[in-house]
Amino acid sequence: MEQSINKVELMGRVGADPRIGQSEEGRRVMNFNLATGEVIKTGSGVLKEETTWHRVVAWEGKDIAPFESVKKGTRLAITGKIRTNAYEKDGQPRYIQEVIAQTLREVLPQKQGEVVPS
Repeated sequence: MEQSINKVELMGRVGADPRIGQSEEGRRVMNFNLATGEVIKTGSGVLKEETTWHRVVAWEGKDIAPFESVKKGTRLAITGKIRTNAYEKDGQPRYIQEVIAQTLREVLPQKQGEVVPS
C-alpha cells in the first residue's frame, strides 16, 4: 500500500465559545470553529486579509488543552488530521470537512520585546 500523509497545522482564534459534549462512553468532546488569516495580493496589487474558517473536533486527552480554557477569541495552535463526513439533506449528498485535533495548545500573547523562536 502506498504511503500517504493526512496532517494539518493551524494557528488561529476561536470564533465562538465551543460546544462541549460527551460520548456514550463518557469521553468529553469539544467542537468549535477556528479562524485563520492570510494576506493576499489582489489582481490590482492591493493587499487584503482573507479569513478561512475551520471546523475543529477535539477529544479530551493528554495533548489537548483543558476545555475550560478555550473561549471565543482564544488563540490556539492545533495539529491534527482532516476528516470528511458525508450525509444527506433534502435528498442531496452533503460533505463536511473537520480537523480532528491531535494536539491543541493555547498560544499566549508575547511580552513586549520578546523574540519568538522559529
